[in-house]
Amino acid sequence: MKLFISDCEGPITLNDNAFELSSYFIPEGDKFFEIVSKYDDILAEEIKRPGYQAGNTLKLILPFLKAYGATDESMIKYSKDNINLVPNAKHMLKHVSSLMNSFIVSTSYEHYIKALCDLVNFPFDNTYSTKLQLDKYNLPPEEKKKIIEFRKIILSNPDIETLDKIFFEEIPKMEIGKIFNDVEIIGSKKKKEITKEIIRKNNSKKEETLYIGDSITDIEVFRFLRSEGLAISFNGNEFAVKEANIVVISPTTDPLIVLSKLHSMCSREEVFEFVKYYCKDPENAIQKYCPEFKNMLKTKPTIVLPEMVDIDKISERSLEMRKNIRGEKIGGLG
Repeated sequence: MKLFISDCEGPITLNDNAFELSSYFIPEGDKFFEIVSKYDDILAEEIKRPGYQAGNTLKLILPFLKAYGATDESMIKYSKDNINLVPNAKHMLKHVSSLMNSFIVSTSYEHYIKALCDLVNFPFDNTYSTKLQLDKYNLPPEEKKKIIEFRKIILSNPDIETLDKIFFEEIPKMEIGKIFNDVEIIGSKKKKEITKEIIRKNNSKKEETLYIGDSITDIEVFRFLRSEGLAISFNGNEFAVKEANIVVISPTTDPLIVLSKLHSMCSREEVFEFVKYYCKDPENAIQKYCPEFKNMLKTKPTIVLPEMVDIDKISERSLEMRKNIRGEKIGGLG
């Protein structure tokens, strides 16, 4: 059985909901989030700390959101009011859902994913995201004072040793530190586990699975699928581009509709043949494989196999598009 699985932020929405929540609730929250996100990247991919997974930024910022007044209700409201879709994403989800079983696997908090599903009429039961009940955690006044002080330290002295002490020694000893143990982030390793679970539950196989991602939280799935399935980077950063077996650079989701339709009808090898043909002659490739999508060519999307191009140059181009459509700050996050 053919399967479609996609990350949310990047392939479907332009948001980075956690970054935006931080910017909204926490003073200098954009800079704060960027520091914690970079720290997350380093622990996951440079230091490769045992048991750590990319995406834990969403766990580490929770005591700070709590300290500055975020509640479940306010997070839901903010998420509903600030969803920005990639052009044609709603049509893309409707189209692929008519072709095959389709799922969204996202690191994002479930508040945001529920709001997205309501907006685009996608079944929430077919999504996986980070479950969170922020209101149930207590933050005593003295701990709130400490968390606010930690924010100042992180902004002024963001070295690894300082961040390690705050996040792995100080906060875990506090009452609010329970949140670190309780909340299971749908990070890079968890996304891989969920992808395996979806394949198993649908009596499918790796070679029947297409996965779309764009960031460091998707690379474990890419590594799992790329030798047999389809691992597609959509306006991905360098982490995603270098682990994918198809790279898409586009201001709209139209190429994802094309690739998904071909995936639903053809073998993996035939999808690769289309990509090779498209690289040489986009117009005739579309005319031969899917003429109904010829208008896609107006935006001149790039669809390539990584082995056909200079990977560093295509990573730069992908990152440029990522920043162009999502904004410089969100586009620059891991």
